[in-house]
Amino acid sequence: MQHKTLELLLSEANKEIERLSFDDSMNIINNHHTVIIDVREESEVNNLGTIKNAIHIPRGLLEFTLIPNSPKNPVQINDDTYILVYCAGGYRSALAAKTLKDLGFNNIYNLGGYSEWVQNGGEIQV
Repeated sequence: MQHKTLELLLSEANKEIERLSFDDSMNIINNHHTVIIDVREESEVNNLGTIKNAIHIPRGLLEFTLIPNSPKNPVQINDDTYILVYCAGGYRSALAAKTLKDLGFNNIYNLGGYSEWVQNGGEIQV
Protein backbone atom coordinates (compact mmCIF):
# COMPACT_ATOMS: atom_id res chain seq x y z
CA MET A 1 0.00 0.00 0.00
CA GLN A 2 1.39 3.35 -1.03
CA HIS A 3 1.18 6.08 1.59
CA LYS A 4 0.62 9.72 0.75
CA THR A 5 2.91 12.45 1.96
CA LEU A 6 1.71 15.77 3.32
CA GLU A 7 2.95 17.42 0.13
CA LEU A 8 0.88 15.06 -2.00
CA LEU A 9 -2.23 15.58 0.14
CA LEU A 10 -1.82 19.36 -0.14
CA SER A 11 -1.25 19.13 -3.88
CA GLU A 12 -4.43 17.09 -4.33
CA ALA A 13 -6.42 19.49 -2.15
CA ASN A 14 -5.13 22.55 -4.00
CA LYS A 15 -6.08 21.00 -7.36
CA GLU A 16 -9.68 20.45 -6.22
CA ILE A 17 -10.29 23.44 -3.97
CA GLU A 18 -9.98 27.03 -5.18
CA ARG A 19 -7.85 29.31 -3.02
CA LEU A 20 -9.58 32.67 -2.98
CA SER A 21 -8.07 36.12 -2.98
CA PHE A 22 -9.40 38.58 -0.42
CA ASP A 23 -11.48 40.33 -3.10
CA ASP A 24 -12.94 37.05 -4.35
CA SER A 25 -13.79 36.09 -0.77
CA MET A 26 -15.59 39.39 -0.21
CA ASN A 27 -17.51 38.95 -3.45
CA ILE A 28 -18.80 35.55 -2.33
CA ILE A 29 -19.58 36.79 1.19
CA ASN A 30 -21.55 39.75 -0.18
CA ASN A 31 -23.48 37.82 -2.83
CA HIS A 32 -24.23 34.34 -1.50
CA HIS A 33 -25.46 32.51 1.58
CA THR A 34 -22.00 32.02 3.07
CA VAL A 35 -20.56 30.39 6.16
CA ILE A 36 -16.96 31.02 7.18
CA ILE A 37 -15.36 28.18 9.12
CA ASP A 38 -12.25 28.64 11.24
CA VAL A 39 -10.44 25.28 11.51
CA ARG A 40 -7.63 26.49 13.79
CA GLU A 41 -7.06 25.12 17.26
CA GLU A 42 -8.85 26.61 20.27
CA SER A 43 -5.65 28.27 21.53
CA GLU A 44 -5.16 30.08 18.22
CA VAL A 45 -8.72 31.40 18.29
CA ASN A 46 -8.38 32.49 21.93
CA ASN A 47 -5.09 34.30 21.25
CA LEU A 48 -5.96 36.05 17.98
CA GLY A 49 -9.74 36.10 17.56
CA THR A 50 -11.66 35.05 14.46
CA ILE A 51 -12.87 36.51 11.21
CA LYS A 52 -16.10 38.37 11.91
CA ASN A 53 -19.08 35.99 12.00
CA ALA A 54 -16.93 32.88 11.48
CA ILE A 55 -17.81 29.69 13.29
CA HIS A 56 -15.04 27.72 14.92
CA ILE A 57 -14.87 24.02 14.12
CA PRO A 58 -11.39 22.59 14.65
CA ARG A 59 -10.15 20.59 11.68
CA GLY A 60 -10.23 17.36 13.64
CA LEU A 61 -13.96 17.74 14.32
CA LEU A 62 -15.30 18.61 10.85
CA GLU A 63 -16.46 15.09 10.01
CA PHE A 64 -18.24 14.82 13.36
CA THR A 65 -19.91 18.24 13.09
CA LEU A 66 -21.04 18.72 9.48
CA ILE A 67 -23.22 16.49 7.32
CA PRO A 68 -24.67 17.67 3.98
CA ASN A 69 -28.28 18.89 4.38
CA SER A 70 -28.48 17.89 8.05
CA PRO A 71 -30.71 19.96 10.33
CA LYS A 72 -28.05 19.41 13.00
CA ASN A 73 -25.47 21.51 11.13
CA PRO A 74 -24.62 24.81 12.76
CA VAL A 75 -26.08 27.94 11.12
CA GLN A 76 -28.17 26.03 8.57
CA ILE A 77 -25.36 24.82 6.31
CA ASN A 78 -26.83 23.00 3.31
CA ASP A 79 -25.89 22.06 -0.26
CA ASP A 80 -26.33 25.63 -1.52
CA THR A 81 -24.24 27.23 1.20
CA TYR A 82 -20.92 28.68 0.15
CA ILE A 83 -18.38 27.50 2.72
CA LEU A 84 -15.15 29.44 3.10
CA VAL A 85 -12.56 27.68 5.24
CA TYR A 86 -9.50 29.27 6.81
CA CYS A 87 -6.70 28.49 9.24
CA ALA A 88 -3.49 30.32 10.14
CA GLY A 89 -1.64 29.97 6.84
CA GLY A 90 -3.92 28.22 4.36
CA TYR A 91 -2.60 24.67 4.60
CA ARG A 92 -4.97 23.11 7.13
CA SER A 93 -7.83 24.96 5.46
CA ALA A 94 -6.94 23.38 2.10
CA LEU A 95 -7.05 19.92 3.66
CA ALA A 96 -10.23 20.74 5.60
CA ALA A 97 -11.95 22.10 2.48
CA LYS A 98 -11.04 18.92 0.57
CA THR A 99 -12.53 16.87 3.41
CA LEU A 100 -15.77 18.87 3.22
CA LYS A 101 -15.91 18.33 -0.54
CA ASP A 102 -15.32 14.60 -0.01
CA LEU A 103 -18.19 14.60 2.50
CA GLY A 104 -20.52 15.96 -0.19
CA PHE A 105 -20.59 19.72 0.22
CA ASN A 106 -20.59 21.56 -3.11
CA ASN A 107 -19.46 25.17 -2.76
CA ILE A 108 -16.22 24.85 -0.80
CA TYR A 109 -13.38 27.37 -0.97
CA ASN A 110 -10.07 27.91 0.79
CA LEU A 111 -10.11 31.44 2.17
CA GLY A 112 -6.47 30.97 3.18
CA GLY A 113 -4.84 32.29 6.32
CA TYR A 114 -6.12 34.47 9.12
CA SER A 115 -3.11 36.77 8.83
CA GLU A 116 -3.82 37.39 5.12
CA TRP A 117 -7.37 38.37 6.03
CA VAL A 118 -6.17 40.82 8.68
CA GLN A 119 -3.47 42.28 6.39
CA ASN A 120 -6.13 42.97 3.74
CA GLY A 121 -8.33 44.85 6.21
CA GLY A 122 -10.86 42.07 6.80
CA GLU A 123 -13.04 42.44 9.85
CA ILE A 124 -12.29 40.32 12.89
CA GLN A 125 -13.82 39.71 16.29
CA VAL A 126 -11.89 39.08 19.47
